[in-house]
Amino acid sequence: MSKPRKPKGRPVSGWLILDKPFDFGSTEAVAKIKWLLKAQKAGHAGTLDPLASGMLPIALGDATKTVPYVMDGRKIYEFTVSWGEERTTDDLEGEVTQSSDTRPSAEAIQAILGGYTGIIQQIPPQFSAIKIAGERAYDLAREGEVVEIPSREVEIHRLTLIGCPDENTAEFEVECGKGTYVRALARDFGRQLGCYGHISGLRRTFVAPFGEDDMVPLADLVALEKIEDEAERLAALDAFLIDTGEALSSLPQIVINDDQAHRLRMGNPIILRGRDAPVEADEAYATARGKLVAIGEIGGGEFRPKRVFGG
Repeated sequence: MSKPRKPKGRPVSGWLILDKPFDFGSTEAVAKIKWLLKAQKAGHAGTLDPLASGMLPIALGDATKTVPYVMDGRKIYEFTVSWGEERTTDDLEGEVTQSSDTRPSAEAIQAILGGYTGIIQQIPPQFSAIKIAGERAYDLAREGEVVEIPSREVEIHRLTLIGCPDENTAEFEVECGKGTYVRALARDFGRQLGCYGHISGLRRTFVAPFGEDDMVPLADLVALEKIEDEAERLAALDAFLIDTGEALSSLPQIVINDDQAHRLRMGNPIILRGRDAPVEADEAYATARGKLVAIGEIGGGEFRPKRVFGG
């Protein structure tokens, strides 16, 4: 009987909040970070298009278990819409399908924004990761198929017109929930205003709970490759990591001791004592010495682990 393969790389865990450069794919970015940190495991919390820049939260090691909590968080984008053309991809990459000489005024743009806030119905772009009959919409679109994508509910918490640098463009900021396509907003703005439109600039600045101050430019990480001593280089890279538990800040937290942490890591529940202990919670997380120990549920005076994390 053959021995199980030892995982390649280091068992490093935590979040690295990358400031992804323009024209660099999300999968490519994850692979680069995994290689730089020599990590065993890596993943990201929400794809960012190659033509978009900004925040790409990358989970390493045990942090990959917390990806869904970041995927569900609010996001903030700054984006520029260019008027006069609708494109197949709803951004600069696609071919022009409709054009117009009409240009909207700032007042006309401002007047429609109220209809795009709150819970709205949105039809995702033809070039999107939505599955149609088991296939990705973008794969069908690349083959020249025009498919009917059903509308779905998305939530827009805030939508602001920042300004109009010239008659051909308008700049916006949007705070939105999971599943919102900013490219679809540009498409729909243009159609409603009778001038057509597409995204010509897109930057993500926030993915809850991470903010702009957490972002690390890729160039800063790549610059550390010049450090010849591997231990010194990896220590410098590790300094950019954010603790895994930071991804769970929206959940109730309980602080436990070392004995309780050992019990949880063995898969056993622990009894909660004290006036401040939560009474009921479908999801909560436990920490010991500032480190994440487990995600679980609270009920009947107990914390019952669902997912545990290494010491």
